[in-house]
Amino acid sequence: MTTPLCPCGRSEPYEKCCGRFHAGAAAPTAEALMRSRYSAFVKGDAGYLLRTWHPRTRPARVDPDPGTRWTGLEILDSANGSAFHTTGTVTFRASYRGGSLHERSRFERVDGAWVYVDGEFLD
Repeated sequence: MTTPLCPCGRSEPYEKCCGRFHAGAAAPTAEALMRSRYSAFVKGDAGYLLRTWHPRTRPARVDPDPGTRWTGLEILDSANGSAFHTTGTVTFRASYRGGSLHERSRFERVDGAWVYVDGEFLD
């Protein structure tokens, strides 16, 4: 039996990649958080999406569309967002059956943990 790879595109099993963040571990970088949020959309994990959203910009609820079939994530650029930063950006393209989403996302640390602030759609 083969272990499924993580939806975020890394060549690691889900449990060792984004699954550990979904289970409660803190993402060490803004890019790792971005990847784990993409995986949460793939898996329909609205709770994780809300927990990793900045309190200032967090919506009351998130309803991932169960009809959307996410097909891949491509990280195009990443600025700052390491253990030595308090803010960072990640530019990515998330593909789904029928199209793609191109966004530059902003992240900040809140109480030491990376959280998603907002994003700017590109293209």
